Amino acid sequence: MRIAHIGIAVKDAEAALMLYQKILGLEPSSIETVESQRVKTVHIPIGDSSIELLESTSPDGVVAKFIEKRGEGIHHIALEVDDIRDTLEKMKTAGFQLIDETPRPGAGNKLIAFIHPRSTNGVLIELCQPTKQTH
Repeated sequence: MRIAHIGIAVKDAEAALMLYQKILGLEPSSIETVESQRVKTVHIPIGDSSIELLESTSPDGVVAKFIEKRGEGIHHIALEVDDIRDTLEKMKTAGFQLIDETPRPGAGNKLIAFIHPRSTNGVLIELCQPTKQTH
């Protein structure tokens, strides 16, 4: 298991990207719109992990609601797992509150599932598993 990325909710991904490009000299590896989640993602590799900028593509999207309620900032921490279904089952059995009982497609051709912050000390955790297409 490793930290795959840290998701940061932003109002304008291109404006936020300038910090990472101009000040830190980092470049995005991908920019993708995930229609099913109403979000534009910008992945910026840093070490063995990445920063994922999240911009809502809809005023009623999850990221837009997050920003409206909490402002821009850290949205979630994503942990890469080898077997997402097995990990979800273990977490459910252990009493964790799952947002997603089954994995769904996410950015970068990964399977993803979220664990509710009520059961993870206030931190939204995303589990992700690369698909064969990712490798």
